[in-house]
Amino acid sequence: MNTLTVNPTQRIVDLSFGFIYSAALCAAAELGVADLLEQGPRSAASLAEELGTDSQSLYRLLRLLASVEVFSEDDSGRFSLTPAAQHLRTNAPDSLRSAVLMLTQRTFWAPAGELSETVRTGKDPFDRIFGAPFFDYLERDAKEGARFHRGMSCLSDLENGPIARSYDFTAMQRVVDVGGGHGGFIIEVLKAAPQVRGVLYDRRHVLAEARIAQAGLADRCELAEGDFFESVPAGADAYLLKRILHDWSDEVCVRILRNCRKAMPEHGRILVVDAVVPPGNTPHGGKVLDVLMMMSLPGRERTEEEFRKLFAEAGLRLTRVIHTPAALSITEAVAA
Repeated sequence: MNTLTVNPTQRIVDLSFGFIYSAALCAAAELGVADLLEQGPRSAASLAEELGTDSQSLYRLLRLLASVEVFSEDDSGRFSLTPAAQHLRTNAPDSLRSAVLMLTQRTFWAPAGELSETVRTGKDPFDRIFGAPFFDYLERDAKEGARFHRGMSCLSDLENGPIARSYDFTAMQRVVDVGGGHGGFIIEVLKAAPQVRGVLYDRRHVLAEARIAQAGLADRCELAEGDFFESVPAGADAYLLKRILHDWSDEVCVRILRNCRKAMPEHGRILVVDAVVPPGNTPHGGKVLDVLMMMSLPGRERTEEEFRKLFAEAGLRLTRVIHTPAALSITEAVAA
């Protein structure tokens, strides 16, 4: 799909068909096609026999994906991996399979179908569709929750290192990763700054899956159970909020930031790692994520000025925005 085609009519048609490409990627990822092609080209019939699928349907799926350079079909009808398809392999070093499965799961698809109603009312439909708010639903449905957390870990693993290396932690001794999940980001911070001791702060069921020990950092990183809506551990040089504030309304974000402000010493800093939406017509992943938030959560992606206002309400002052090699930026704040 070429959304940058010169023909504006075709551009609209291409965009309208976008959901088919997403569905095709999801099917290929669920079936594990890329894993079966790791050893070399194979026909759709051969793949279908091993996968237990209909061979003609599988061929039609792969033919579509090959047309956009996800897989390649040769003259004899055999399919092989392309550089893009390598990312669908389960064990690839930079695999995106779990991310694809997360982004194409029903928890996002179903609200997307009601986007026009969301725009009319200003309210996301998630509660009505699934009977609970987003994160409550993921706790209730273990399968969907696991799919979501695997996908988030997958995306985070690709971006954590470059983001952590974009900030100078050398003057810091103690850093708290607020809502840090399984610990991917704090692990990269500790690798980048050997003098730092970390605290991974999250809810009990999340910490149960923490990867700190596997990373060999148990002696430098404490696991702390708690709820960042109520409080955060006190006395750290920096509080990391990676992909946290974008999930929540301004009112809730101010509450979280005030908890961090209350806990940090006067020299402390808060580092918000989220997309910073650029002005105007500039293409940016944050603009895509912003509509995703609008469909499923009370949160949003924010501009620099919107972050500045949030910080001010929480007794903080925005000092700088550090752009990173990833789609996220580091927005730094100190006590006002």
